[in-house]
This record gives sequence, structure tokens and C-alpha cells, in this order.
Amino acid sequence: MPDLFDTSPAPSSGGDAPRPLADRLRPQSLSEVIGQQQVLGPDAPLGAMLAAGALGSLVLWGPPGVGKTTIARLLAGETDLAFVQISAIFTGVPDLRKVFEAARMRRANGRGTLLFVDEIHRFNKAQQDGFLPYMEDGTILLVGATTENPSFELNAALLSRAQVLVLTRLDLADLERLAQRAEQDLGAALPLTAEARAALLEMADGDGRALLNLIEQVVAWKPEKPLGIKDLSSRLMRRAAQYDKSGDAHYNLISALHKSIRGSDPDAALYWFARMLTGGEDPRYLARRLTRMAVEDIGLADPQANSVCLNAWQTYERLGSPEGELALAQAVTYLALAPKSNAAYVGYKAAMSAAKQTGSEPPPKHILNAPTAMMKDQGYGDGYAYDHDAEDGFSGQNYFPDSMTRGVYYHPVERGFERELKKRLDYFARLRSKRRS
Repeated sequence: MPDLFDTSPAPSSGGDAPRPLADRLRPQSLSEVIGQQQVLGPDAPLGAMLAAGALGSLVLWGPPGVGKTTIARLLAGETDLAFVQISAIFTGVPDLRKVFEAARMRRANGRGTLLFVDEIHRFNKAQQDGFLPYMEDGTILLVGATTENPSFELNAALLSRAQVLVLTRLDLADLERLAQRAEQDLGAALPLTAEARAALLEMADGDGRALLNLIEQVVAWKPEKPLGIKDLSSRLMRRAAQYDKSGDAHYNLISALHKSIRGSDPDAALYWFARMLTGGEDPRYLARRLTRMAVEDIGLADPQANSVCLNAWQTYERLGSPEGELALAQAVTYLALAPKSNAAYVGYKAAMSAAKQTGSEPPPKHILNAPTAMMKDQGYGDGYAYDHDAEDGFSGQNYFPDSMTRGVYYHPVERGFERELKKRLDYFARLRSKRRS
């Protein structure tokens, strides 16, 4: 399928069939590419490489429709390299061997090869390793394209030999430039009101290819007068949000939701919660993560938060979607506005660290049970003070191993219910000091 900014001639279907708008608007040089100046600018990575005549292997990471294939093809033209394109989805090991052999023969004849691998993250680790010797000896200059985080999907050996460049969604200004370029090609303004034009750009959701496809649909209607937002919305479906429940967007959005709740911003939290639901996320996953947030970030500052999440989870299970999602939204709002404390979480991690360092130390004998005479003879239970019989119901005994210095792991904050817990902690600390003095 032709890329938005592909520079090779489109395959002919015979006759005078019209070329698609995206095909007609393909840039002929890197200077014509819209957006991505953080990569293509004079002082940006690619600009500097080309100026120095030292282009190296690359991984282009970004969402669909931002020009990854375009940039790769134009780089080949800028450097006079043969451009070879493959897709990891349709290419197997035998195909790769043929590609490498052809590149070797091409190199022997004095010309290098820029091998563009679309969806490179689809190759497994062993297949990715297969590129390494041909990258190292200069048989190919690899340019891989991926929509997934290379840190997770590509192996370290390949990443160490290729620079990762991040391409971003086209912003509204970039999309407007692309729309104007389309109008120049069409020889007429888009038949849309200003508000509908802005809505059309929003519908593209940062994808240049999607915008040109939408423009072609609008022009094909040949309306008698400019269309407003209502007419546009009734004829066009908004582009589905980019969301992969097992991919990078999934982890980015749950991180945004978690940090919005931690930051006590209910509006942002509800927004990211809604973004995940509209992207198709399983509400049960969100219920589980909300419960985790309650125990990690709210903790004992508001012990009720955990119950709110569990009740919302149970309500969702009883009602299902979409009604049950309201219960989860209420939990999101409650967590965002609850007082925050990670004191118990931090204390737990500190105790775990101490336990790993002193894992063989026995408890002090005075707090051990002595169910047999032999154990009593060994001193088990000797000196144990029953706290209910002690003054104030508190004996102040040592419960740590005898050889271990008393640890202090829980440090409550001055927020929410932990204010009360801090008073209790200080109270018992004073009594403990008094008992031991």
C-alpha cells in the first residue's frame, strides 16, 4: 500500500484512473515533509547526520501516519542508496537471506542499500539478531519503523547499533498545512465552515494519512454549500483513538491515570480513565489497578479508600457495562480527592529489605510458645508479659530478634487518618521508653 509520503511511482492500474490524494501529495524531498522538525531540522539528529555525510542505522519510533516510511525513502534518495522495503509481518528468514544476498551483490557493484523494515518489532529476537552482521560490515544501512516502544520490543544488540529517533503525532498546525497543500492540489477550498474544518483536523487525531483520506471523502460529496459541524459529524465517523491493550499506549495511559490520582487531580484522572475505556480497556483491569492505587498511594491516610474500590469493583461485576463503569468513575474521583500517604508502602518495603538481610535471626525466646516441657526448659516463653494485664494495656517488650537493633519502618504523615495513627505511634513510643527506663 503506498505510503503518504512515498516517493516511488504508484503502480499503474491502466487507463487514466485518478491517483489518490495521498499519492499526489507525497513530498519529493525531506524539506517538504510536514512536521518532525525535532528529527529533520538542521541541528536535529538527521539534519546533522546528512550534513556530515555520516548517516547511520536508525529506528524510527512513532504512531501511524507521521511519515516513517516517507523519511526512510527520502533518506535513500539523499544518500544515493538503493531503497529496499520489507515488512516484518510478511517476511520470513528465507526472504531475509535473499534481501541480504542482493544487498551484498549490490555493494560489490559499488552501491549501498538502505533496508527499510516496517513493523520491525514483529521480528522475534533471533530474527533481529540476523541483521547484526550485515549492519556491522556495511552490507545494509538499516532503518526500522515501529509503533511500539523499542526499549521493550527490540533487543539490546540491535539498539546498540542503531539510533532511535522519536516521531510525534502531527499537531493541528501541521495538519492545517497539510490541508492547505491538499487545497492547492484540488484547486479549491474545502467545502467546510471554519468550525467544521477545525473538527475535521481533530478527527484526524494527528495522522496525516487519515486527514487526506477524510478530505477526499468530503470533496467527493460535492455539497452545494459549506458543511457545518453537524453535517460533517453525521457523514464521518471520528477516527478511533490509538490504543493497544497490550502495547505502549496501554502503559502510558494507566501511568497517566495513576499519577493524576496521586496528584489529587480528579478532572485529569477522570479524563484518562475515560480515555482507557473508550480505547477498549477491560473495566476489570481498571478496577484492579484502582484498588492497587488505594493501598499504595492513599493507604492509611484514608482506610476507607480500599473499601470504596472493592465496592466499586463488585458493583461493576453486578451491573456490567456501561452502568457499572459509573461506580468505577466514582472510585477514581474518591481516590483523587482522598488524603495521600505511602507511609505503609514505604514501611513495608523497608521491612522487606531488613527481613532479607536478617532472615535467619530467631524471634526472642520470651515471645515463643512453649507447648512442651522441653521447650519450657529451653526458656521458651520465659518473661513474657501479657499486654492485657499490663498498665495501659501495653508492656513495651522487645519483639525484634535479640541480636537486631530495633527497626523503625512506619513513619505516618500528618494527613488524613494517619494524623491519628501518628498520635498513637508517639504515645506507644513514650510508654515504651518509660517501661524501659
